[in-house]
Amino acid sequence: MNLSARIAAPAAALVLAGLTATACAPQTSDTSAKGDEKSGTLRVWLFQEVGNKPKEQVVDAAVADFEKSHKGAEVEVEYIPVDTRAQRIKAAFNDPKSAPDLIEYGNTDTAGYVKDGGLADVSEEFAAWDEAKDSDPIAKQSVTVGGKIYGAPLFVGVRALYYRTDVFEDLGIEVPRSQAELISTAKKVHKEKPDLYGLAVGGAYTYGAMPFIWANGGELADDTGDTYKAAINSDKARKGIEAYTSLFGDANCPAAKCASMGGNATITSFASGKAAMAIGGDFSHTAVEAGAVKGKYAVVPLPGVAPGSIAPAFAGGNNIGVLKSSSHRTLAVDLMKSLTGKQTQAKLFDAMGFLPTYTDVRDNAAKKEPFAAPFVQTLGAGAKFVPASPGWGQIDASLVLPTMFQEIVSGRKDVAQASDDAAKKMDAAFAAAG
Repeated sequence: MNLSARIAAPAAALVLAGLTATACAPQTSDTSAKGDEKSGTLRVWLFQEVGNKPKEQVVDAAVADFEKSHKGAEVEVEYIPVDTRAQRIKAAFNDPKSAPDLIEYGNTDTAGYVKDGGLADVSEEFAAWDEAKDSDPIAKQSVTVGGKIYGAPLFVGVRALYYRTDVFEDLGIEVPRSQAELISTAKKVHKEKPDLYGLAVGGAYTYGAMPFIWANGGELADDTGDTYKAAINSDKARKGIEAYTSLFGDANCPAAKCASMGGNATITSFASGKAAMAIGGDFSHTAVEAGAVKGKYAVVPLPGVAPGSIAPAFAGGNNIGVLKSSSHRTLAVDLMKSLTGKQTQAKLFDAMGFLPTYTDVRDNAAKKEPFAAPFVQTLGAGAKFVPASPGWGQIDASLVLPTMFQEIVSGRKDVAQASDDAAKKMDAAFAAAG
């Protein structure tokens, strides 16, 4: 979910991690709007960033343009905390009178919100929108459930490999070009410099582990047409799990310290100078720049299994959707386009570092800001997404994958047993989601 050279790494991680407590909320009653008013006040809920002023300025400009071209319409924007969004949005779905017309939401929330009956199907308007043809396919997938579109992508974000240029130069080592080289390089660095993690990894860092699974040809789950079936215990997925968990231990990142780390903790360890490498997002850039390693690091795409290849990254990001209960549907869809259109996304990149979801706008952003280039390259190589099932919210919130990794690195279970147990929990969540 939330992504880019984020001023707020913790907020970004919360959104990105997709802690979708609402994903398995009870089915709401029919809250469909009874009319489509062409004037009046539209209410919008957007996520509050730690450094929110630049975002507010971009949004204010988009709102002003919208109000100028829609006489009789006014817009009220409220910025809501990311960590309490689940309760707020669930309540809005159940009480149309107090609900906003549009919401910003994390892209792993899409399927759950659709199941809850909260988001309007805007497939027809999206298909007719000229700018939408340049949407990144993965970003478009993040607003798609059952072949229908439930919003517009606002920004996208992926992770790549941050590494210490001074440490690599000091040890005379090259940037790893394959997954095997990444693991051996991490262990070499830690052996030569025991005060550094070679590669900071976290047992609770689901989105940092996924590229290892995908690069080895594994999947989280397979779409059976009616539901999803866990694939985390397939032979290929297990190869990826073995590769990732091999980085825990005294040879790189001691399990006692690293098993409980999440994405924020791994980036913090890199930014503070305690790790030679870390898997971080475009949204981690600001935090790293503010740390002790400023001027002493670079970023490259995370390598895949074959030398020179790029590991598939999780495509996080945020979307903006119209609520099914909105009594201003036509206006709300127009405002959604204004808030997620090319002009606004280009300005959001300049202001916040959020990666645009339009391929042409993103390419321009990478030319303008070199830090974005490895992330754009990673997206271009083919990013991946989580299962588009409301069950994913339950799987994520109940820490099924972190538990699996932690069981393995602690020695409580081997890869086969831990992945089999995780697959059973995933299948139960998919089945319960229907």
